[in-house]
Amino acid sequence: MIVAIPMGPDGRMGHSWGKARAVAVADVAAGVITGWSEHEVRWDALHDEGTHGSHHARVVRFLRDNGVEAVVVDHVGEGMRRTLTSMGVALHEGHSGDARQQVLAAADAGGS
Repeated sequence: MIVAIPMGPDGRMGHSWGKARAVAVADVAAGVITGWSEHEVRWDALHDEGTHGSHHARVVRFLRDNGVEAVVVDHVGEGMRRTLTSMGVALHEGHSGDARQQVLAAADAGGS
């Protein structure tokens, strides 16, 4: 399963998905992280440039380019929730803390 998570400082997950500065993409197989890459997406700076639709398109491009199957977040807005749902990307909300632990918890919970 390929999981994306917003990154904050010191290996902790970031608070915001749509305004994340960086996002990690993890490949998880059999309960183990087999790949981890961090991407400086700058959605914090880009969020208010253009419309919400153009920002959502930016996020969608990132998810598709990286083959993301699930997103782990603290929360997302209703528009982003609809976008992820329409893409078939599993959304795991209400998470905080160590990013790698949260990715493993979401992968263990499955794609829903």
